[in-house]
Amino acid sequence: MARDLFIIRDAAVADLSDIAQMAEIYAHHVRHGTASFELEPPSPAALADRLYKCCEAGLPVLVIISPKKHIAGYAYLSAFHHRAAFNHTVEDSIYIDHNLTGQGLGKMLLTALIERARDAGKRQIMAVIGDSDNQASIGLHRAMGFVPIGIARDIGFKFGRFLDVVYMQRDLR
Repeated sequence: MARDLFIIRDAAVADLSDIAQMAEIYAHHVRHGTASFELEPPSPAALADRLYKCCEAGLPVLVIISPKKHIAGYAYLSAFHHRAAFNHTVEDSIYIDHNLTGQGLGKMLLTALIERARDAGKRQIMAVIGDSDNQASIGLHRAMGFVPIGIARDIGFKFGRFLDVVYMQRDLR
């Protein structure tokens, strides 16, 4: 499918349809991947609560809509840390329907997140990437100007193995 047929919009966090589709996308990544270190997918209500907190903080929660009018992926910015000194730094999260990866949808969403972070007056975006083998996410972030700043080795355990976390950072100034 051509990328120009996809539309990015704000997620309707209170809309059961949006949340159900987003929860389904995330559940697949939790059950089958290492991008998230969660072991069990959250309920749609729990996911809605998480995303609502982002919206309350003035941070974007975005969805990308396919030509077939379903959610093909979603992305959001959240607080990097809860202490006030970190208020100018956010963390990005991006999840794409596993049937639609590799089509540039993550890049479209990350581009929109970067613009929205700048508009909100943020200075830094952090990428906290689960699993140092996650070359798709690392490559996406590198292509979008993020630089690697470190790897925390063997700090998560999922699917019978210890996993790294890769930290990348993008300066928005």
